[in-house]
Amino acid sequence: MRNTVRALRTRRGLSQGELAAAMGVSRQTINSIETGKYLPSLPLAIGLARFFETPVEEVFHVEQ
Repeated sequence: MRNTVRALRTRRGLSQGELAAAMGVSRQTINSIETGKYLPSLPLAIGLARFFETPVEEVFHVEQ
């Protein structure tokens, strides 16, 4: 699964730590999501999409 978390985060000028604090997770979790090593839970995926005011389908892309 691909995602646009890094692009959305940098577009807002946020560090991984700042995004992590806003989401209530660790910086390592954000790093792992951005690098594709960790698939977030549904609540976290929805939370990220809402934070960036973007549909979840535009943040996380399932590759067929």
